[in-house]
Amino acid sequence: MDAFLLYSLAFTLLYVSLSTIYFITKANTSKPNVPPGSTGWPVVGENIDMVVSGPEKYISDRMKKYSSEVFKTSILGEKMAVFCGAGGNKFLFSNENTLLTTWWPQSVTKPLLCPTKAQNTILKISLLNRGFTHEILKPENLKRYVPTMDSMAKEHIAQEWAPSGEVKVYPLSKSYTFALACKLLLSIEGHKEVKKLSDPFILITSGMLSLPINFPGTAYNRAMKGGRMVRRQLMEVIKERKAESSLGKVEDEGRDLLARLLSATDEEGQHMNEEEICNSIIGLLVASYDTSSAAQTFVLKCLAEYPHIYDQVYKEQMEIAKSKGPNERLSWEDIQKMKYSWNVACETLRIYPPGQGAFREALTDFTYAGYTIPKGWKTFWSVYSTHKNPKYFPESEKFDPSRFEGSGPAPYTYVPFGGGPRMCPGKEYARLTVLVLMHNVVTNFKMEKLIPDEKIVYTISPVPLNSLPVRLIPHHK
Repeated sequence: MDAFLLYSLAFTLLYVSLSTIYFITKANTSKPNVPPGSTGWPVVGENIDMVVSGPEKYISDRMKKYSSEVFKTSILGEKMAVFCGAGGNKFLFSNENTLLTTWWPQSVTKPLLCPTKAQNTILKISLLNRGFTHEILKPENLKRYVPTMDSMAKEHIAQEWAPSGEVKVYPLSKSYTFALACKLLLSIEGHKEVKKLSDPFILITSGMLSLPINFPGTAYNRAMKGGRMVRRQLMEVIKERKAESSLGKVEDEGRDLLARLLSATDEEGQHMNEEEICNSIIGLLVASYDTSSAAQTFVLKCLAEYPHIYDQVYKEQMEIAKSKGPNERLSWEDIQKMKYSWNVACETLRIYPPGQGAFREALTDFTYAGYTIPKGWKTFWSVYSTHKNPKYFPESEKFDPSRFEGSGPAPYTYVPFGGGPRMCPGKEYARLTVLVLMHNVVTNFKMEKLIPDEKIVYTISPVPLNSLPVRLIPHHK
């Protein structure tokens, strides 16, 4: 009997041990081989780490620690795979709508998009895939607005820059780009009318990439309030313009980009509805308020820092200025002559990219660099994995516009506007706004930075901590 009990006990222990080993082994083999990395603290993930270290250092440190190809993290409450390098960019840009689809955090979509679109994933994807905005922002459609841009830039310089010996570049750039967008998009002019839209945009952009916690006092709560205000105002403008057009009260064709949105049709002959038009305009206004103004600010910052670069830009711009009549405005043909100036702008965007990257969502499980990205995981590509990488840009900290001569950087290494089907539709618009303002500032002033080592902080875009104060040195005329 004792022997039987002993054998039974031994058999039971062996059975339990083998079963435990089997289930552990099965669990380990069934668990996807996700990329290495850390998901940080519960709820907040690695948000705090990214804010404290800044996006450039955050990406660089994790590429060194975990993988130079892809690592996992948790940002904005989501499990996320961060793709790195030119290979990662190429993979994400090339697999749009097959393995991946566009995704934006709730803190972006809910404050910005009309509620029915923000809450319905299928409709939201349909909206984002439409080609209206890409069509309207093509160069051939934008070239007619160059003289208006130049006129507004000249007025801005005369009123806001010329009367002062010293100015802060960043807030002036923000006010100029937003006023310009209001004019070109909606034919809205005048300080009071523009301010009605710009004030709530401050609320939106301050909370767009925050944790979506909708309690009074939080950045997300303020963004939601700002979004409601902006949408209400825009819907009023859109409805009014539609009514005017239907009654034939105004000749809308060519008036502004809203007129083009109202008349545009897709391949099936369908017009955009009011909510889609509202969402498209909001997207362009957000870009004007942060990314475009950041691009302009840092271009002027670099011109103030590098006198030899400024001198070459000045020479190019003065040749164009001297070819114009007394009251003649810049034209599309003039913009095409600004080759060196655009190389300077491109190098600025490499070192100080106004956008940090973009998100996608995995439509299915897929493998990259030997790791599995599970369905539903979010992905992120970052400009910082290539723009400052010596592998792609030797002496990457050096400001060198010649990098963009000839064929320029290797494919998928220079991505300030993204790439693939989701490349930023506002790329050409941004190019025009940067070059027109650049022309008008450089032909009037030389600049000296008042804070040589001014710190850069990061919100949606990089921002000079003290708003880039400069001393203006007018040219003798």
